[in-house]
Amino acid sequence: MVSLPPLHRLLYEPLLRRALEEDLGRAGDLTSDSIAPPDLEVEASIVARSGGRVAGLQVAADAFKLLDPGSVTELHCPDGVDAAPGQTVALIRGKARAILSVERTALNLLARMCGIATTTRDVVAAIDGTAARVTCTRKTTPGLRLLEKYAVRAGGGFNHRFGLDDAVLIKDNHRALAGGVREAVERVRRQVGHLVKVEVEVDTLAELEELLGLDVDAVLLDNMRVDLLKEAVAMVRGRLVTEASGGLTPDTAREVAATGVDLLSLGWLTHSVKALDVSLDLAV
Repeated sequence: MVSLPPLHRLLYEPLLRRALEEDLGRAGDLTSDSIAPPDLEVEASIVARSGGRVAGLQVAADAFKLLDPGSVTELHCPDGVDAAPGQTVALIRGKARAILSVERTALNLLARMCGIATTTRDVVAAIDGTAARVTCTRKTTPGLRLLEKYAVRAGGGFNHRFGLDDAVLIKDNHRALAGGVREAVERVRRQVGHLVKVEVEVDTLAELEELLGLDVDAVLLDNMRVDLLKEAVAMVRGRLVTEASGGLTPDTAREVAATGVDLLSLGWLTHSVKALDVSLDLAV
């Protein structure tokens, strides 16, 4: 179980509105509006068909509330908790038309967030006993970054940058444009404020050696073999935060974490996970 503060509805409501507008189109839900009487009230269950870590239940509940402000949702399994296969994780009471019209949008978001949380949970469990943390990247679905990074936290992971404006990460193309690591770092330090953290990506131990004499806070060790990661950690001697990235899988995560790196950075936590199987069942 992971305890985490809820997302503020103000942050994701515009996303919900856009998603519902996309589905309702110009004429609304032709099927549900034709079949369900306008004032019919129903109860529906959201069920986890397969077991996994829950994330996004309140987001789903707020999607229903946008079309039916009078709807009431009971959350039976809070975010950050594991649901068993077949478990009812929430109950919704409200207008039948609204529930049916919102169903797919709500389940799409919930299934993806639960899938991310479940995958993150499994990687965190795989490296249990090491000092390393699992973190995500900016490889998120456009428009869904807030929700996907929240899901990573629900799985017990941590967030990397939310965007380009909250930290500096000097990558290979930046180094090439600047003419080298030192010049890139010096240009950044002349530009950014004193509270901004600076991280630099390196591919070799020689690049790391050069970096250790510069004013940086963290190093991203990109696509390094396990033996090189061990050498890199020994070279750093705790002076910088060390982050391993590139080619990490659930099968290799523990071996990489055992090298002593501080962070395991995994882009596929948000770009290649399998959605959790969730469904909505009407009580009729």
